[in-house]
Order: sequence, then C-alpha cells, then structure tokens
Amino acid sequence: MSVGDITWLHPWVLLLLPLPLLVYRFAPAYAAASQRALLVPDVERYKSFNASSKGTGDSQWLRLLLVFMVWVALLLSAARPQHFGDAIGVPVTGRDLMLGIDISGSMREADLYAGNTRATRMAVVKQVAKDFVSRRTGDRVGIVMFGSQAYVQTPLTHDHQTVQHFLDEAAVGLAGRSTAIGDAIGLSVKRLRERPEAARVLILLTDGANSAGVIEPIDAAKLAQENGIRIHAIGVGSDRRDSVFSNAFGAQRSDLDEETLRAVSSTTGGKYFRARNQQELANIYREIDLLEPTELESEEYRPLRELFAWPLGAALLLSIVWVLLGMKRSSSHAGKAA
Repeated sequence: MSVGDITWLHPWVLLLLPLPLLVYRFAPAYAAASQRALLVPDVERYKSFNASSKGTGDSQWLRLLLVFMVWVALLLSAARPQHFGDAIGVPVTGRDLMLGIDISGSMREADLYAGNTRATRMAVVKQVAKDFVSRRTGDRVGIVMFGSQAYVQTPLTHDHQTVQHFLDEAAVGLAGRSTAIGDAIGLSVKRLRERPEAARVLILLTDGANSAGVIEPIDAAKLAQENGIRIHAIGVGSDRRDSVFSNAFGAQRSDLDEETLRAVSSTTGGKYFRARNQQELANIYREIDLLEPTELESEEYRPLRELFAWPLGAALLLSIVWVLLGMKRSSSHAGKAA
C-alpha cells in the first residue's frame, strides 16, 4: 500500500489500532488476590503509574492519551513505512567475450620468458589469460580451443572461476597437431551471433598459420563481420627459433602467418597484436581492456529509504514523557501525605 511517496510494507498491522479498546471493553476486570504470596512494603508510590488510578482528571486523561499515541506510533513503525527516491540511471556492464586459444603441437615450444624463466607458449598464455578473465567483471566469457579441429571448451558464462579452471585444464595437442584458425573463428561466430551486437568480441590467439579445417580464416572473418563480431588477433611466439629447447619439449615448429591475422582483424574492425614474451602478452590484454570497455546501456532503479525509525523514536519519547508524568504525580502525592 502506498500513500503519496510513502509505501507501507505491512499495512495490515494498522488493523490492530482498536485492539486496546476491545481489550478494555471485553476483557474481564482484574481482581485483586485475597491472599498474596509476596508482600511488598510501601506499594502506594507505585499506584501513580497506573493510568486508571485516582488523580486529577486532566492528568489522568493526558497519560491515557500518551499511552494511545505510543500504541499508534508502534503500529506505524511495525507497518514498515518506506520511501522510494527518484529514479537513478545505473550503467549495465557486460560483454560477450570468446577466447579462441590455439592448442596445436607448436604451443609446446619453450621460446617465451616469464620474467627470467623460459616457459612454453601454452604456460604463458594460460597465466596471462586467467589474469585477463579475472578483470572482466560483469562480462560473459567463453573458450574455444582449436588444433586440427575446433571445439567449445567453455560456453559463455559469468562464472569466471570455471573459465579459469578450464584454462588450467587445457592440454596441448588434445585437438590435433595442426591449426584450424578458420574453423575456430566460425565456431565462435556461431556462439556469439545470438548475443547483443555491440557486445560480441572474439580474442583469437595463435602461434601458427591455418593448416587444417574446412573454412579459410578470411572467409570466416567475413562471416564474423556480417554478424557484427569484432576479432582481435594475437600472434604469439619469439622471433628466434631455438630447436634445442623446442625439441626438448616435443614441440612442433610453426611459422606465424601475421598477414592473415592482420586481415582477419581489419575485416571485422578489430586489431592485431604481436606478443614475444609474457610482458608483451599481458600488455596486449590490458590494451584490449581499453578497446572493449564493459559499459553498455543503463537501467534505472529507485533507492529505498526505511522510515520505521521515526515512529519508533516517537514512541520512545512519548513513553519517557508518560514516565515523567507518573513520577511527578508520585512526588505530588508524597508531598501531600507529608
């Protein structure tokens, strides 16, 4: 129930307003016990606190009025008055980001550095991608892994902890040793095209050239462009070719096709990046954070303010006045007795 700008959460409580009068009218009168189990000396001074005790008419009715006002204030408080403020626009965050990650055999190559430590490409990609996912608060993130075939590792979800878990689970060579870039783009388009157009983004990471699959990367990029999906492509891998370290990890050599990756990005309005070490890759993902801010449209909400404290405070103050009047009457009776 609402009155003006004030809404009552429990308006039925106000139906209890006549309850004291009904009790006074229909409840049996109090009968003093003929025998008392406990004798209290000097009980006369407590009688002044009884609203029905004898006294001046004005004082008695004033105290009755105070009791009734306390009851009304308590009921108003229990009814939970609330005030809704003016509508405020709040930005809604959330993009749909699909991470396309190459897990072909060449991702075992240990030609990247994490600080001063040499690491495989896959290990560096996992670490940096998990950090990137943790920053995308409000976004739906999914993963497409690809080697000779492409498959969805994680569908679009707000559960970033699960996405990070499956990033850790990624195994090089699980989808084959070749690289199906075009198929990975096509599968990502299929997952993203049903989402709001302004929020569709694919971040494609690979260290090689398209060597498998049924669709060419440029054709897949055109399909993405038709569906309003931007593709940011990342080419990963050192410019050096150190066969000693590569063979030690069982890596398959690959040559990065930067020309194709640039064409894929430009076709869709995205950007191409080159990562030769962990720091460069981390900086790339931070730049993508700037290119793809999470703010989209806005929704309105009305702030809620609870008002029950005001009648509750009034009940407390009225109770104090009632007690003070009783003490005053008690003092007056004591003076007359003396």
